[in-house]
Amino acid sequence: MSDQRGRFFRLLTNGIVRENPLLGLMIGLCSALAVTTAVANGIGMGLSMTFVLLMSELVISLFRKIIPESVRIPIFIIIIAAFTTVIDYMLKAFFPDLSKAMGVFIPLIVVNCIIMGRVEGFASKQPLGSVIPDALGMGLGYTWVLVGIAAVRELLGSGTLLGFQALPASYQPIIFFVLPPGGFFVFALFISLNLFLKSRLGGEPAGPAAGAHHHGGR
Repeated sequence: MSDQRGRFFRLLTNGIVRENPLLGLMIGLCSALAVTTAVANGIGMGLSMTFVLLMSELVISLFRKIIPESVRIPIFIIIIAAFTTVIDYMLKAFFPDLSKAMGVFIPLIVVNCIIMGRVEGFASKQPLGSVIPDALGMGLGYTWVLVGIAAVRELLGSGTLLGFQALPASYQPIIFFVLPPGGFFVFALFISLNLFLKSRLGGEPAGPAAGAHHHGGR
């Protein structure tokens, strides 16, 4: 029992710090930098990605033994697309402003390399008990980075947090932080933070790598 709990914890923290999809694997960067001009966008994108990743990994792990090897990639894409459509319509129905703000980046989750990398390199080979902490860890790792970067960019670039004024009215927003160069700058700071956390935690990543290095960093 203690070994199972230890494995669960290692897989969970693996995606959050050691093998963080954005800061460690450097994949899924395009959408991450595009939506992080506001904290609300970061939260929405992060939770949407986590939902699609978790559900896709669960389904693919459950049916991994009966999915034909020759058509596994098309089947994976169909499964991911189905859950992406679900979350897209949920956002449009319940959070229309958020859905509009994130534009095409929610539908583009279906081709995000983070998800394809995990389902191909991990979920298609592991039982349900392993894919749950893996998906949650990767999703939470993706989300905390998005929210953190968005908080810095929104605060310094607009003087607000979640749309509310957080800095004095006399504060002059630094437009640099809401522009793409500002996103790359803050992202570099978070990479440094992640390297520091990894050095403090030590150890090797839990479980096999996503195989995502073979995919582009969409």
